[in-house]
Amino acid sequence: MLNEKKERVIMGIDPGTAVMGYGVILEKGNKTELISLGVVKMTHLDDPFLKLQRIFEKTVVLIDQYKPDVLAIEAPFYGKNIQVLLKLGRAQGIAIAAALSRNISVTEYSPRKIKQSITGSGNATKEQVAAMLQRLLNFKETPEFLDATDGLAVAVCHSFQKITTGGKSKTYSGWESFVSDNKTKVKGIVVKAKK
Repeated sequence: MLNEKKERVIMGIDPGTAVMGYGVILEKGNKTELISLGVVKMTHLDDPFLKLQRIFEKTVVLIDQYKPDVLAIEAPFYGKNIQVLLKLGRAQGIAIAAALSRNISVTEYSPRKIKQSITGSGNATKEQVAAMLQRLLNFKETPEFLDATDGLAVAVCHSFQKITTGGKSKTYSGWESFVSDNKTKVKGIVVKAKK
């Protein structure tokens, strides 16, 4: 019988062409620890192709540094401006290509799914997501850009999709079921029962 890996490093990326957020966490059994979070700024670059090159190069550097087992990435969302969607799609594609160039598997999550898995609400604000992550991962530093906590949220969302305990995997249907099974992990959080 093969032993299941007891530790897993997950990198999350919130793609962007001005600022790309990232977060890296370590799963040890049923505990999750923050390794790193930050941003890659591209506001000083005017050429869109140089921005894509920077995303690729920085993502490869982060992968080589943290050696994640998986990359979780936020999917572009459709807004009113199709040009913004195209730019986000390119940024996401480049980050995915960087992961694939290092043989790292990739999983994509919608912004709504990420917010819902972190806060219980798919309509949560960036600030609410950041505050919940600070409580879950026990860190007090507030990043300069919320893109950093957005990247971290993608990694934590991926972690929540399958929690390994005692050699058995458990999938949760939502935030409420996770909280009820993990009361010691989420101290002080009250989940309201649905009517």
